[in-house]
Amino acid sequence: MTQDELKQAVARAALEYVVEGHIVGVGTGSTANFFIDELGKIKDKIAGAVASSEVTAERLKSHGIQVFDLNEVDAMPVYIDGADEITRQGAMIKGGGAALTREKVVASAAEKFVCIADGSKLVETLGSFPLPVEVIPMARAVVARKLKALGGEPRLRLKDGKPLMTDNGCVIIDVLGLQIANPVELEEQINNIVGVVTVGLFARRGANVCLLGTADGVKTLTF
Repeated sequence: MTQDELKQAVARAALEYVVEGHIVGVGTGSTANFFIDELGKIKDKIAGAVASSEVTAERLKSHGIQVFDLNEVDAMPVYIDGADEITRQGAMIKGGGAALTREKVVASAAEKFVCIADGSKLVETLGSFPLPVEVIPMARAVVARKLKALGGEPRLRLKDGKPLMTDNGCVIIDVLGLQIANPVELEEQINNIVGVVTVGLFARRGANVCLLGTADGVKTLTF
Protein backbone atom coordinates (compact mmCIF):
# COMPACT_ATOMS: atom_id res chain seq x y z
CA MET A 1 0.00 0.00 0.00
CA THR A 2 1.14 3.54 -0.69
CA GLN A 3 1.54 6.04 2.14
CA ASP A 4 -1.63 7.82 1.01
CA GLU A 5 -3.54 4.53 1.05
CA LEU A 6 -2.35 3.89 4.60
CA LYS A 7 -3.46 7.38 5.64
CA GLN A 8 -6.84 6.85 4.04
CA ALA A 9 -7.25 3.53 5.85
CA VAL A 10 -6.64 5.05 9.29
CA ALA A 11 -8.84 8.04 8.45
CA ARG A 12 -11.68 5.66 7.64
CA ALA A 13 -11.06 3.64 10.81
CA ALA A 14 -11.19 6.83 12.90
CA LEU A 15 -14.88 7.27 12.09
CA GLU A 16 -15.60 4.57 14.67
CA TYR A 17 -14.47 7.02 17.37
CA VAL A 18 -16.77 9.82 16.22
CA VAL A 19 -19.67 10.18 18.66
CA GLU A 20 -22.97 10.66 16.88
CA GLY A 21 -24.75 13.92 17.61
CA HIS A 22 -21.66 15.59 19.06
CA ILE A 23 -18.93 17.98 17.93
CA VAL A 24 -15.64 16.54 16.68
CA GLY A 25 -12.23 18.16 17.13
CA VAL A 26 -10.25 17.97 13.89
CA GLY A 27 -6.52 18.36 13.35
CA THR A 28 -4.36 19.70 10.55
CA GLY A 29 -2.17 18.04 7.96
CA SER A 30 -2.26 15.47 5.18
CA THR A 31 -3.65 12.61 7.30
CA ALA A 32 -6.21 14.90 8.91
CA ASN A 33 -7.31 15.94 5.42
CA PHE A 34 -8.15 12.33 4.62
CA PHE A 35 -10.16 12.17 7.83
CA ILE A 36 -12.06 15.35 6.92
CA ASP A 37 -12.99 13.81 3.58
CA GLU A 38 -14.29 10.70 5.38
CA LEU A 39 -16.10 12.85 7.97
CA GLY A 40 -17.91 14.61 5.14
CA LYS A 41 -19.62 11.30 4.32
CA ILE A 42 -21.30 11.20 7.75
CA LYS A 43 -21.75 14.93 8.28
CA ASP A 44 -25.46 14.54 8.99
CA LYS A 45 -24.64 12.36 12.01
CA ILE A 46 -22.52 14.96 13.82
CA ALA A 47 -23.30 18.36 15.32
CA GLY A 48 -20.26 19.95 13.69
CA ALA A 49 -16.53 20.34 14.23
CA VAL A 50 -13.87 22.47 15.88
CA ALA A 51 -10.92 23.14 13.58
CA SER A 52 -7.29 23.40 14.65
CA SER A 53 -6.37 25.76 11.79
CA GLU A 54 -7.87 28.04 9.17
CA VAL A 55 -6.93 25.51 6.48
CA THR A 56 -8.81 22.76 8.29
CA ALA A 57 -11.81 25.03 8.82
CA GLU A 58 -12.02 25.74 5.10
CA ARG A 59 -11.80 22.05 4.21
CA LEU A 60 -14.51 21.19 6.71
CA LYS A 61 -16.76 23.92 5.33
CA SER A 62 -16.18 22.67 1.78
CA HIS A 63 -17.81 19.41 2.87
CA GLY A 64 -20.76 21.25 4.38
CA ILE A 65 -19.66 20.61 7.97
CA GLN A 66 -20.49 23.39 10.42
CA VAL A 67 -17.38 24.77 12.13
CA PHE A 68 -17.64 26.03 15.70
CA ASP A 69 -15.34 28.34 17.61
CA LEU A 70 -13.93 26.42 20.58
CA ASN A 71 -15.32 29.09 22.91
CA GLU A 72 -18.83 28.05 21.83
CA VAL A 73 -18.29 24.41 22.77
CA ASP A 74 -18.94 23.00 26.25
CA ALA A 75 -18.05 19.36 25.56
CA MET A 76 -16.13 17.48 22.88
CA PRO A 77 -15.81 13.69 23.11
CA VAL A 78 -12.92 13.26 20.70
CA TYR A 79 -10.12 15.05 18.88
CA ILE A 80 -8.69 13.32 15.81
CA ASP A 81 -5.36 14.33 14.30
CA GLY A 82 -2.15 13.00 12.79
CA ALA A 83 1.41 13.11 14.12
CA ASP A 84 4.87 13.67 12.71
CA GLU A 85 6.22 11.11 15.19
CA ILE A 86 4.63 9.01 17.93
CA THR A 87 6.16 6.66 20.49
CA ARG A 88 4.74 3.45 21.94
CA GLN A 89 3.87 5.50 25.04
CA GLY A 90 1.66 7.91 23.06
CA ALA A 91 4.00 10.93 23.16
CA MET A 92 4.12 12.84 19.87
CA ILE A 93 5.89 15.49 17.86
CA LYS A 94 3.39 17.63 15.97
CA GLY A 95 3.58 20.90 14.09
CA GLY A 96 4.79 20.00 10.63
CA GLY A 97 1.68 21.75 9.37
CA ALA A 98 2.39 24.86 11.51
CA ALA A 99 -0.78 24.45 13.60
CA LEU A 100 0.76 23.09 16.80
CA THR A 101 -0.65 25.66 19.22
CA ARG A 102 -4.25 25.41 18.09
CA GLU A 103 -3.89 21.63 17.83
CA LYS A 104 -2.75 21.50 21.43
CA VAL A 105 -5.56 23.79 22.59
CA VAL A 106 -8.29 21.80 20.83
CA ALA A 107 -6.81 18.49 21.98
CA SER A 108 -6.83 19.74 25.58
CA ALA A 109 -10.58 20.34 25.38
CA ALA A 110 -11.40 16.82 24.17
CA GLU A 111 -12.12 13.80 26.35
CA LYS A 112 -10.10 11.53 24.05
CA PHE A 113 -7.24 12.11 21.58
CA VAL A 114 -7.16 9.68 18.67
CA CYS A 115 -3.96 9.85 16.63
CA ILE A 116 -4.12 8.60 13.04
CA ALA A 117 -0.80 7.86 11.33
CA ASP A 118 0.92 5.60 8.86
CA GLY A 119 3.38 3.10 10.27
CA SER A 120 6.45 5.19 9.42
CA LYS A 121 5.50 7.66 12.18
CA LEU A 122 5.99 5.13 15.00
CA VAL A 123 9.41 5.62 16.64
CA GLU A 124 11.23 4.43 19.74
CA THR A 125 12.63 7.89 20.54
CA LEU A 126 11.31 11.26 19.39
CA GLY A 127 13.59 13.72 17.63
CA SER A 128 14.39 12.54 14.12
CA PHE A 129 11.63 14.86 12.93
CA PRO A 130 12.61 18.49 13.68
CA LEU A 131 10.81 19.73 16.78
CA PRO A 132 8.60 22.76 16.00
CA VAL A 133 8.43 25.62 18.49
CA GLU A 134 5.97 28.48 17.95
CA VAL A 135 7.48 31.78 19.02
CA ILE A 136 6.43 35.43 19.32
CA PRO A 137 8.29 37.17 16.46
CA MET A 138 10.21 39.67 18.61
CA ALA A 139 11.60 36.79 20.71
CA ARG A 140 12.80 34.54 17.93
CA ALA A 141 16.53 35.29 18.34
CA VAL A 142 16.64 34.95 22.12
CA VAL A 143 14.51 31.81 22.02
CA ALA A 144 16.76 30.32 19.32
CA ARG A 145 19.82 30.86 21.53
CA LYS A 146 18.14 29.11 24.45
CA LEU A 147 17.05 26.20 22.25
CA LYS A 148 20.62 25.84 21.02
CA ALA A 149 21.79 25.70 24.63
CA LEU A 150 19.52 22.65 25.07
CA GLY A 151 21.60 20.84 22.44
CA GLY A 152 19.49 21.40 19.34
CA GLU A 153 20.08 23.18 16.08
CA PRO A 154 17.35 25.84 15.71
CA ARG A 155 16.23 26.95 12.26
CA LEU A 156 13.61 29.56 11.46
CA ARG A 157 10.94 28.03 9.24
CA LEU A 158 10.62 29.91 5.96
CA LYS A 159 7.98 30.08 3.26
CA ASP A 160 8.81 31.68 -0.08
CA GLY A 161 12.01 33.03 1.45
CA LYS A 162 10.26 34.77 4.34
CA PRO A 163 9.48 33.64 7.89
CA LEU A 164 6.38 31.46 7.86
CA MET A 165 3.60 33.08 9.88
CA THR A 166 1.17 30.89 11.81
CA ASP A 167 -2.57 31.50 12.17
CA ASN A 168 -1.65 33.18 15.46
CA GLY A 169 0.71 35.69 13.82
CA CYS A 170 3.79 33.96 15.19
CA VAL A 171 6.86 32.26 13.70
CA ILE A 172 8.13 28.70 14.00
CA ILE A 173 11.60 27.59 14.95
CA ASP A 174 12.34 23.98 14.01
CA VAL A 175 14.89 22.31 16.27
CA LEU A 176 17.03 19.63 14.63
CA GLY A 177 19.37 17.08 16.16
CA LEU A 178 17.49 16.22 19.34
CA GLN A 179 17.14 12.78 20.89
CA ILE A 180 14.20 13.26 23.24
CA ALA A 181 14.54 10.67 25.97
CA ASN A 182 12.16 12.45 28.35
CA PRO A 183 9.50 14.26 26.29
CA VAL A 184 7.42 15.38 29.28
CA GLU A 185 10.42 17.09 30.88
CA LEU A 186 11.53 18.75 27.64
CA GLU A 187 7.99 19.93 26.89
CA GLU A 188 7.86 21.71 30.23
CA GLN A 189 11.38 23.10 29.84
CA ILE A 190 10.76 24.62 26.40
CA ASN A 191 7.30 25.91 27.29
CA ASN A 192 8.91 27.80 30.19
CA ILE A 193 11.17 29.80 27.85
CA VAL A 194 9.83 33.35 27.71
CA GLY A 195 8.62 34.12 24.19
CA VAL A 196 7.60 30.55 23.39
CA VAL A 197 3.90 30.16 22.63
CA THR A 198 4.10 26.37 22.72
CA VAL A 199 6.31 23.50 21.66
CA GLY A 200 5.19 20.72 19.35
CA LEU A 201 5.72 18.04 21.99
CA PHE A 202 2.45 16.37 22.94
CA ALA A 203 3.65 14.34 25.91
CA ARG A 204 1.91 15.68 29.02
CA ARG A 205 -1.30 15.29 27.04
CA GLY A 206 -0.42 12.63 24.50
CA ALA A 207 -2.66 10.36 22.47
CA ASN A 208 -5.11 7.98 24.14
CA VAL A 209 -5.35 5.83 21.02
CA CYS A 210 -3.24 5.54 17.88
CA LEU A 211 -4.63 4.02 14.71
CA LEU A 212 -1.54 2.95 12.82
CA GLY A 213 -1.70 2.15 9.12
CA THR A 214 0.45 -0.85 8.16
CA ALA A 215 0.74 -3.25 5.25
CA ASP A 216 -1.13 -5.76 7.45
CA GLY A 217 -4.01 -3.40 8.10
CA VAL A 218 -4.87 -0.81 10.74
CA LYS A 219 -3.38 -1.59 14.14
CA THR A 220 -4.79 -0.01 17.30
CA LEU A 221 -2.41 1.11 20.05
CA THR A 222 -3.86 2.28 23.36
CA PHE A 223 -2.02 4.27 26.01
